[in-house]
Amino acid sequence: MKILIACEESQTVCKAFRAKGHEAYSCDILPPSGGKPEWHIQDDVLKHLDEGWDMMIAHPPCTHLAVSGARWFTEGKKPISLQIEALEFIKKLLEAPIEKIALENPVGVISTKIRKPDQIIQPYEFGEPFSKKTCLWLKGLPLLKGTKLVDKGERVTFASGKSMPKWYSDAFRLPPKERSIARSKTFQGIADAMAEQWNF
Repeated sequence: MKILIACEESQTVCKAFRAKGHEAYSCDILPPSGGKPEWHIQDDVLKHLDEGWDMMIAHPPCTHLAVSGARWFTEGKKPISLQIEALEFIKKLLEAPIEKIALENPVGVISTKIRKPDQIIQPYEFGEPFSKKTCLWLKGLPLLKGTKLVDKGERVTFASGKSMPKWYSDAFRLPPKERSIARSKTFQGIADAMAEQWNF
C-alpha cells in the first residue's frame, strides 16, 4: 500500500509499515528525527491528501484539543479561535479522499465537537509499560487488538493530590518544544500493532 503518516516527525509508524513492505511516508512541517529523510515529506500535510494514498494514519497536534489544556480557553488565557482552527484541521484530515483512515489524539474536544472515537487504547495493552489514554477515529479499518498486557508503569503524585504517569512528568524537564515532541511520539508497540493488523 501507499501510506501517508500525517503529522509524524519521529517516523515510528512510518518505519513500522516500511518493515512490512509498504510504501509509507511520514509528513510533517518539522524535519524527521527518525533517520530516514528519504521517507519524509516536510510540508503542510493538507497539500498532499489527494495524492493517491491507500491509507492515512494521522497524529495531529493536540495542543489546542486535549482536555488537559481546556482550562486555558475557558479562562480566556487563549483565544478560542486556536481551538476552532485545530478542529477544522481535524475535519479536513477525517474527510480526506482516502479509503482507510486512522486519526489518533488524546481525550479532548474532538469527541464532543466532531464525533466520539471508535476506540480508546493504552500503551500497556501493547507491551509498553506506560499509561497514555489514546483515542482512535477510524474509517475503513478494524479496531486494534491488544498484543501484550503489561504493567501500567510508575505514576507521580503531587502535593495537590493529582497524579500523572512518571514518563509524562519527566518531560517537564525538557524545553517546551522538545517536551511537546517527546509526549506526542507514538509508542513502538502501538506502531507495530498498526502495521501488523492493518497490513492489507
